Amino acid sequence: MAEKRYRLGIDVGGTNTDVVILDPDNSVVAAVKSPTTADVQGGIYSGIEKVLQDSKIDVTKISYVALGTTHATNAIIQRKELSKVSVVRICLPAGKGVPPLMDWPQDLVEAMGAEAYLVHGGYEYDGRPLAGKHLDQEECLSVLNRIKASRIESLAICSIFSPVNKDHEQEFAKLARDVLGPEVAITLSSEIGSLGFIERENSTVLNAAVVNVAKKAANGLREALNQFGIKTDVFFAQNDGTLMSLDYAIRYPILTIGSGPTNSLRGAAYLTNEKDCIVVDIGGTSTDVGIMVKGFPRQSSIAVEVGGVLTNFRMPDLISIGVGGGSIVREENGEIKVGPDSVGYEITKKALCFGGDVITATDVALASGIAHIDDPRCDLSRLASLDTTFVKRAMNKIIELVSDACDRIKTSSKSLPVVLVGGGSILIPDRVPGMGKIIRPENFGCANAIGAATAEASGEVDTLWSLDNVSREEAINQARKQAIDRAVQMGAEPDKTQVVDMEMVPLTYLPGNVVRIKSKAAGPLTITNT
Repeated sequence: MAEKRYRLGIDVGGTNTDVVILDPDNSVVAAVKSPTTADVQGGIYSGIEKVLQDSKIDVTKISYVALGTTHATNAIIQRKELSKVSVVRICLPAGKGVPPLMDWPQDLVEAMGAEAYLVHGGYEYDGRPLAGKHLDQEECLSVLNRIKASRIESLAICSIFSPVNKDHEQEFAKLARDVLGPEVAITLSSEIGSLGFIERENSTVLNAAVVNVAKKAANGLREALNQFGIKTDVFFAQNDGTLMSLDYAIRYPILTIGSGPTNSLRGAAYLTNEKDCIVVDIGGTSTDVGIMVKGFPRQSSIAVEVGGVLTNFRMPDLISIGVGGGSIVREENGEIKVGPDSVGYEITKKALCFGGDVITATDVALASGIAHIDDPRCDLSRLASLDTTFVKRAMNKIIELVSDACDRIKTSSKSLPVVLVGGGSILIPDRVPGMGKIIRPENFGCANAIGAATAEASGEVDTLWSLDNVSREEAINQARKQAIDRAVQMGAEPDKTQVVDMEMVPLTYLPGNVVRIKSKAAGPLTITNT
């Protein structure tokens, strides 16, 4: 068998699908941008075809493929292709005050055909059972038979304090598998969200709704790769800047939401070797500003809404603004307005410099002399009619919007380097007062795909420990082991996986000696086909 050496990275954005091939030294062999298509798969296929033509590499030497995809995000936002879901909350006699799916957008509930059921069970914060050590099998089987009759496709199971003790979730899942059969996907809240019951339940239901979407995306990618003769391991990017195995991605597709901006953060850090920096990713429609801490994207500390639903699974801490290369620039009531509307992937047809009739942010940057585009279709003489005062004011507005986002993402006055990536980063000059040192690395336009291709696998746990039952050291050691085990499940090499972050917080508002421990482990990918 040929030696595996290259890596193929793919990132699907709202405007473009970026595809890169990296060599054994992680240098870019070839990189292309392909317009993102409505079915997503078409853009991926075109990008792979072009990058293979440009690189001329032997496809048998590709060690793995890493994909950052918007499939799950689009399905939730557009309310399309969602699975029919039943929700089982293990909570009685407590936990019924706020019903499942409360405050969800009605169109989303209808798109899932969602129904909710409550059964006895669950735990206290210290692991004591609410209604008995084991579930009432008769009650559970009665609920499961009703669920079976409704012909669901996916099941979401959420138990009170399952991050502390997940036995009841696992017990119900085993019964569900026997009754519903292997074709129904089952999602456990203890494997999705962290503390915060309603938000964890919401995250679990959303995951259950997009499992079939993930299967379709995975199958589509596999088909595209097979057409090119690429038979290798496939990993999906998740939203903490690391990768997970294909099988894990199909089980937990919710973790791919937000992976696009995170890929850009990781790619920017890799291209510059900066472990602590602000990353500004400017695309065709929007700009995402994030921050890297010790080589990993800083995670949001607040609950994040996805498709109008409050969730608590990990998400990168981002500020997004409607400024991109295709943003439409106009003057309204004496003020310059940039975006949020954009010509997007039609920039080469509609932008002034490409022969269109729409003034875009790219036109303004070209007219000011800040940007340069090496494309024969781009003619600067078409910009001669632009008023110089208008151009200057518009550039100042673009810079002001981006600079303000950089200020808001910071949590201290410490100056941090600012790494510019994304095709639209040509909008920003090399020096901006107050923004710190600006770095525009080589291959900045495809940093997102590079981030996907160079990422590691990781695992994370977030749970409560009662120090009345175990020692502090034992609790820390168990949290470390659980994080490493989860990273290995994601696809990391067991011998090279290490804990990269550990946090312990005493919870003084709970009776007893209780602490919350968050542990994260990461390691290089295990490649099974070399």
